[in-house]
Amino acid sequence: MAALGREATVVKILVLGAGRMGHGAVHDLTRQRDVESVTVADMAGERAQKVAARAGNGKAIPLALDVNDHRRVVDVMRGHDAVMSCVLYGLNEQLARAAIEARTNFCDLGGNNAVVAAELALDDAARKAGVNIIPDCGLAPGMTQVLVAHAATRFDALEEVHIRVGGLPQKPKPPLEYQLVFSVEGLINEYIERARVIRGGRIVELESMTEVENLEFPEPYGRMEAFQTSGGTSTLPETFLGRVRELDYKTIRYPGHCAKFKTMVDLGLCSSEPLPLNGMRVAPRRLLADLLVRNLPADEPDVVLVRVEFAGDGRRLRYDIIDRFDETAGLSAMMRTTAFPAAIVALMMARGQIEWKGALPQERCVPPDLFMRALAERKVNVVETWL
Repeated sequence: MAALGREATVVKILVLGAGRMGHGAVHDLTRQRDVESVTVADMAGERAQKVAARAGNGKAIPLALDVNDHRRVVDVMRGHDAVMSCVLYGLNEQLARAAIEARTNFCDLGGNNAVVAAELALDDAARKAGVNIIPDCGLAPGMTQVLVAHAATRFDALEEVHIRVGGLPQKPKPPLEYQLVFSVEGLINEYIERARVIRGGRIVELESMTEVENLEFPEPYGRMEAFQTSGGTSTLPETFLGRVRELDYKTIRYPGHCAKFKTMVDLGLCSSEPLPLNGMRVAPRRLLADLLVRNLPADEPDVVLVRVEFAGDGRRLRYDIIDRFDETAGLSAMMRTTAFPAAIVALMMARGQIEWKGALPQERCVPPDLFMRALAERKVNVVETWL
């Protein structure tokens, strides 16, 4: 295994979870020249085998692994320079603890503020072990955090940060003009939990699915809408408190989506409290989640839209990304813009390119210039415009 704290000649990476994002990660990692091997582990061994065969580029090793088996997980981690978690976010704290015990670097796709806070609380233990624990490394939160860190270096006095992100079907269909590009439970959480932002120099919480605004993208997308949702700011409010007056995150959708979905929220269809119905007790949220999975498309060509705007020094700067389904590689835009950024962070940790050890949000430790170059190498193109 490569020595920590210096750039390695060859590295070995462990990817936990052989779902869509695990597939994207294995595809990216096995195409890096200094990656000797990628172990892709999943409770369903046959799923790991499929990902290794389809995306592994001859370097992937499938493994059947129950991530709740702590001793086995620690043993497997020890043979790798970095671990990337693509499993359910609720497992990430225990996996981070296992990585510290194994003295192995760890990153994940995040998805829940409470879990991320628990991981960051492991900072002292991670520093003593000489490893990195970096949560929330997907799209948003994730890549957008590093975009903010990158732009912040270009202002003497940054005042505002406005992040807008959406994963969408290229050809929207009624009734919601949306397709499931990630977990339906994660989608509902985004829509019902409160959003954390900086307003007037203070951290405040806002109701999700509010403050709808319009924004324009090049055709064929044109006019889109964006509205408050939870989770997208992650640790940015704490990192930039006292440095900016305004910082927020909104989700991009096709026009009309917010009003339609908010009606379901207002009717109580996202409630987890079981209700009596014909002698049974049914949680409306479970029924809604099942209906969304049954009725919304999931695997049609998609697009990811990102717009981050900054203001300061009397100037405005905008970063735009329009990333589309890669038909040749069979990778969705969401896989590219979620799994690839996390894979970049995993590689940086394995190569010893992250100077600071400990449990840290990536906007505080990932070298932004290096990260931006890695995105460009993967043809995730960030277009910069001074307004």
